[in-house]
Amino acid sequence: MSIPAAYIGVILIWSTTPLAIQWSGDEVGWLFGITTRMCIGVLTGLSIALLFRVRLPWHAAARRTYLAAGLGMFCAMTLVYWSARYIPSGWIAVLFGIAPMVTGVMAHIWLRETALSAARITGLLLGVAGLAIMMIGTRALGAGAALGIAGMLCSVTAYSASAVAIKRIGADIPALATTIGGLAVTVALLLALYALAGEPLPVRIPLRAALSIAYLGVVGSVLGFGMYYYVLRHVEATRVALITLVTPVIALLLGNVLNGEVVHMEVWIGTATILAGLLLFEFGQRMNGWKARLQEILIRRTPAP
Repeated sequence: MSIPAAYIGVILIWSTTPLAIQWSGDEVGWLFGITTRMCIGVLTGLSIALLFRVRLPWHAAARRTYLAAGLGMFCAMTLVYWSARYIPSGWIAVLFGIAPMVTGVMAHIWLRETALSAARITGLLLGVAGLAIMMIGTRALGAGAALGIAGMLCSVTAYSASAVAIKRIGADIPALATTIGGLAVTVALLLALYALAGEPLPVRIPLRAALSIAYLGVVGSVLGFGMYYYVLRHVEATRVALITLVTPVIALLLGNVLNGEVVHMEVWIGTATILAGLLLFEFGQRMNGWKARLQEILIRRTPAP
């Protein structure tokens, strides 16, 4: 698969995932929704691996990769499903928009992959400002919205830590193997959580919830994570996280059109501020280089007096 195709695929899948997460918990509970999704995901992944004879390595680096991926999936996705009870689906993608900045800081500390220049620090501050603006919009959603935002921030931290950990391990294993191994760890943890929580099985599963769970299990989990880990192997961790620069706006529009979610002005302003911070974080330093090159070209072409 070409890297650009996988990159675009992740964008499309992650843009539709927040709304599917909202729908997957209809009348069945969020814990049932995520546990069923991940079970479907690991079974689908194993079927594909058997069909295409993809080997699942079991050396030390591979096992560490599976553990890092699984712990990241479990923490990040569980918190996303829990938070989705308190905030609109579009907010999930917006709050995940700070992932490149969190990943950038972690990559700087653990991978020495990026430098925290003045432009990057300014981008981080803009991201924080965008979050503060969005907090103003929580007044229309009630007190629970603050809990949802806090849960999403913890989810982003877990996601970023997992991505950086996988890059640091650097195991040369197939992306599908990483996906299956991570899903297997996640399923084991979710089944344990389900048993400890004492959640009863739902009496009936509405059609929309069933279709959403199936979509998330097959497309969102196997295909989405498979493409994600494939891109992660070939691209810098911060560039992979840059996918979340595009998904927030698409997710907000989908939530508004398909789920009747009202998008207040504070949300749009906060989203724009976060995205501006992301652009500055990723391209601010390069813009200075481009500016210097342009000035050099103009000086060369300017005739002497």
